[in-house]
Amino acid sequence: MNQASTAVIELRDLQLTTNIGTYGPKDTQPDAHLLDLTLGISVKQVVITHDDMSQVFDYDPLIVEIERLAADGHYETQERLITRIAAACAAYPAIQRIEICLRKSPVRSGSGSLGLRLALDEVATEALRSQQPETRGVNP
Repeated sequence: MNQASTAVIELRDLQLTTNIGTYGPKDTQPDAHLLDLTLGISVKQVVITHDDMSQVFDYDPLIVEIERLAADGHYETQERLITRIAAACAAYPAIQRIEICLRKSPVRSGSGSLGLRLALDEVATEALRSQQPETRGVNP
């Protein structure tokens, strides 16, 4: 495959059970936190010679870890949860690029969504991987 060939795993609209932010009695509290995740992987893990799980990226354990991180405790910011999700993704050598969007809704008066997007190319993903940040245990 040439350099223009790409493969991605896309997860859309995964509702996370999480506790993010601090709200006053008159503040709009979000009903949902939704995650979109796009992971760049090798084309060789999509264009396969035979139907066998050993040839593909098994994303199920990553999703379980993301759900665990989301429910790990109170987060003051969406940014901290996104950082931990990025580190969990980078822990898999097969993942070359990471794009995460985490959004909450509603924002005001029962409408709107507000989110953050983080995109890491191959160099940034490798740099995060080499930092080996802690993703297990208590929410640091």
